[in-house]
Amino acid sequence: MACYYYVPFQGHCSFRNPTLSFSLNFNFINTTHHLASSFKPFLRELEYVFRVDVLKAAVKNTSVKLVDAFVDSAFQFVDYPLDPSQTNAASVDEIKEAAFITNIHGDIPSEFPQGVYIRNGPNPLFGGLKSTKSVFGDSSPIWVEGEGMLHALYFSKDINGNWTVVYNNRHVETDTFKLEKLRNKPSFLPAIQGDPFAVFTSFLLNLVRFGKPLKNISNTNVFEHSGKLYSIAENNLPQEIDILTLETLGDWDVNGAWNRSFTAHPKRVPGTGELVTMGIAATKPFVEVGVISADGKELVHKLDLKLDRCPLCHELGVTKRYIVFMDCPLTVDVNRLIRGGKLIKYESEGNARIGIMPRYGDAGSIHWFKVKPNCTFHIFNCFEDGDEVVVWGCRALASAIPGPDPGSKEFAWFPTKFKPAPGKPFEDAISEDQLLFHRPYEWRLNVRTGDVKERNLIGANNFPMEFPMINGAFTGLKNKYGYTQVCHCDSISATGSMGRFGGLAKLFFEEQNTEEGSIEVEYHMFERNTYCSGAAFVCKEGGAEEDDGWIITFVHHEDTNICQAYIIDTKNFLNEPVAKITLPCRVPDGFHGAFMPIQLLNKI
Repeated sequence: MACYYYVPFQGHCSFRNPTLSFSLNFNFINTTHHLASSFKPFLRELEYVFRVDVLKAAVKNTSVKLVDAFVDSAFQFVDYPLDPSQTNAASVDEIKEAAFITNIHGDIPSEFPQGVYIRNGPNPLFGGLKSTKSVFGDSSPIWVEGEGMLHALYFSKDINGNWTVVYNNRHVETDTFKLEKLRNKPSFLPAIQGDPFAVFTSFLLNLVRFGKPLKNISNTNVFEHSGKLYSIAENNLPQEIDILTLETLGDWDVNGAWNRSFTAHPKRVPGTGELVTMGIAATKPFVEVGVISADGKELVHKLDLKLDRCPLCHELGVTKRYIVFMDCPLTVDVNRLIRGGKLIKYESEGNARIGIMPRYGDAGSIHWFKVKPNCTFHIFNCFEDGDEVVVWGCRALASAIPGPDPGSKEFAWFPTKFKPAPGKPFEDAISEDQLLFHRPYEWRLNVRTGDVKERNLIGANNFPMEFPMINGAFTGLKNKYGYTQVCHCDSISATGSMGRFGGLAKLFFEEQNTEEGSIEVEYHMFERNTYCSGAAFVCKEGGAEEDDGWIITFVHHEDTNICQAYIIDTKNFLNEPVAKITLPCRVPDGFHGAFMPIQLLNKI
């Protein structure tokens, strides 16, 4: 899903577990200091022959090599288990050269804009995710990890109206990607879930060896700001991408002004073009929000929310005047890990609230609204309606993050939690098999009176829906339509990994159906054993109405192992796709996609 997510550790940590007697015989960090101190007189004699910093680097390199040798002897990397039925989870190679597409069934509409459809997703560098076994216990990644790979379709039209379509893919080459590729072996120890002592030890060893505890996977989303394309996962900074070659150009830190993680779903403010982001961390300040200028050159405002915990908030919202923050009881807690608990945990009875803050406000100006406990990763939209701020999102009563540990008793039945209980009202969700059923949901938050109104937007018997999207021109403004991927419950992998999406839905927010209180929904379901990812809305050139456009998405046919891109007319949503574009290679399941309009004539 996007995304999904984990956050960077920051600050200094200590660890003591009285139930464990194992300890390292020496402190790797202090070793460098003591060794350098012992040789100070000798170093002074040689400083005219050798540069001191060279010797210091040699001492440091020796220490790192000692740690590497220890890791190699104490830790064994093993493949993270995958369900054999999930044929589209395996990694693919870069194709090296962009490929022209010749197999197109149907017609690309003449009003379809030139541009690039690009989707991000995990594509582990060494063939799959790796867990570890060690004297400290077992540790494993969560199912959303894996180095990011971009998959792009380029649409170019000549003066005669003839279309040229080109496909390309490429890994996002972050600093940690380059490091492991140079070593040609898995090197970062998984440090998210597993035995608490193993997780914490892995975190420390990564920090000592590489200067950071977690890899920068950059595998969740792509976004555009001020004409530049960025790849992002919210545990690090965005990576600027050359949109024509997919080459990674480096970190984007807003000219040094933003020095922390960056949400996978920044939002552009209606009217001003400013970009709103947030960064979460496992130590204070837990959450900071930033406003970036429309030209992307300046951080014009920064706000510490002054939270007392680190919530795994994946997406924020904007309106004309406000920023909307979802504080759900899915948290990262290092102290909990130290006490022998989980680093990431969802508290089903925990406090949940939504914060509404002026765009240039401070912590004292945030209006907090207490809401029913929930886990909401993704938002359709937010907008102002009189005194109310309306928030539409995909809400669940449990979290698919981090998911069960591989080999645990939960592992086998985890997927059934995506299924609704037939004929049972969803508000009575007391059964395990309903908890991960994401449904479109509405919060109405009155900034004058403090009143909160909540409701489900669809009936209990609808399919689970996730990865919401709208016409981006209506971000922060009142809109009529939304779109989602539809979860195909019977096909979810026994690994508890990504849900399989067997169709798409169009939501009519202003139209009621016969079921009291619910809105009208249209479903575009795919052929049997066909699943999509990275769906995005494409605006029609010259379109006059909000739903003038198309949904484009990559699909995988499991029976044939063929991948295509479908283009679906949103005005005629129930019809067959107007075009099915057969790709030259498989595109693995992934997360978020986007369409970037750009003139490509003579560029591809």
